[in-house]
Amino acid sequence: MNKVAVIGLGASGLCALRHLTARPNVFQAVAFEQNSQVGGTWLYTPRIHKHENGVRVHSSMYQNLKTNLPKEVMAFPDFQFSQNLPSFIHHTNVKDYLIDYANNFGLYAHSKLKTQIERVEMITTNTGSIKWCVTYKNVGDSSAPSTSENYDSVVVCNGHYSIPNIPEIPGLKQFQGSFLHSHDYRVPEVFKGKTVLCLGSGASGIDIAMDLTSQAKKVFLSHHGKRITSPLPENLEETVEIKSFSENFVNLKDGRDLEVDTVIFCTGYKYDFPFLTKKCNLNITDGRVYPLFKHIVHAKYPSLNFIGVTKKVCPFPTFHCQVQFMMANLDGSMKLPSYEEMLQDIEKDYESRRNEGMPHRHTHTMVGRKQWDYNDDITSMAETIPISKQVRDLFDKIHYTRINNLLEYKKYNYYLKNDNYVGVQN
Repeated sequence: MNKVAVIGLGASGLCALRHLTARPNVFQAVAFEQNSQVGGTWLYTPRIHKHENGVRVHSSMYQNLKTNLPKEVMAFPDFQFSQNLPSFIHHTNVKDYLIDYANNFGLYAHSKLKTQIERVEMITTNTGSIKWCVTYKNVGDSSAPSTSENYDSVVVCNGHYSIPNIPEIPGLKQFQGSFLHSHDYRVPEVFKGKTVLCLGSGASGIDIAMDLTSQAKKVFLSHHGKRITSPLPENLEETVEIKSFSENFVNLKDGRDLEVDTVIFCTGYKYDFPFLTKKCNLNITDGRVYPLFKHIVHAKYPSLNFIGVTKKVCPFPTFHCQVQFMMANLDGSMKLPSYEEMLQDIEKDYESRRNEGMPHRHTHTMVGRKQWDYNDDITSMAETIPISKQVRDLFDKIHYTRINNLLEYKKYNYYLKNDNYVGVQN
């Protein structure tokens, strides 16, 4: 019997727990979640920084967020969203879906909610086998003692959208306006009548800039990427990236000086596994988590696995496939390459990205065909079912539609039929 600890009960942790508990003859799984409910980043709270119990706020959700992918490509393959919902749904619908998923598969019986992981330490037994000592405690009760238990395997599912990445830009400390990270953005009404600059044109940067236009007097979207081809609201203007800050201005690289009230850093997040001790031998440098074979398995300690490290993927279906890979590893049905061969594979993947001009921080980013090639790779190795063609095609279609029509693309509903999909405008 393989005793497994799952850390985190957002979408990836729920998926891991669902499939581990479906095989009680092989796995004895328990999951740990610091919140009082499952859902991870989809658990909206108006609070920022810390909850009332002193625990750091994990969620980066803002009040008006709607998904930028249709529910038809977001669902786990074995559990669909309600057909009564539109394709692009409010974040509360996703939270409800994840709670329904947990209830449907009886996952609460295997979960320790309001429980914070303090430490995960690799230990070697007298027989030379690897075990994992997991130390945890009840959240919000400073007098509660910590508990330590040994596990055969650990699956880390704590997400990567909670530790803000704020770039170092000259003059920021002298800037007299306010600034925050998108992690702390909640509602646009706070910025009514103000001039706001959003730095970064990823999904959160564009979506938050669009959300702000309903209340702010003027919104600037500063970034170094390609110019947006889609029509934009009248009070939203693209600019080049920031060169520096002065007391009263944001200084752009094209020489313009913008007078703004607030800067919102939509500049991504850092990977963070504070509970893993040094003996776990995990190295994180500027967005690269090393050494993860296929972005999942710790090459030196294969009983330590990570779900959801990859970025810019079709999320829940990818988690599902990564979980199948993880389980094939843990149950021994898939033979891993040698340690040296896994390291070579990790470097080959990394160097291929560098040769394509991708920076170091995009080690786990799956752009374009990369995510489908990756999905084919891990499902082939584990001999499991890959993401379907219709989901892939619709995902790619939405990416193209979004960049060309930001104002209208969420007004369509999509239906999966046979090996294709149909889109109908509302």
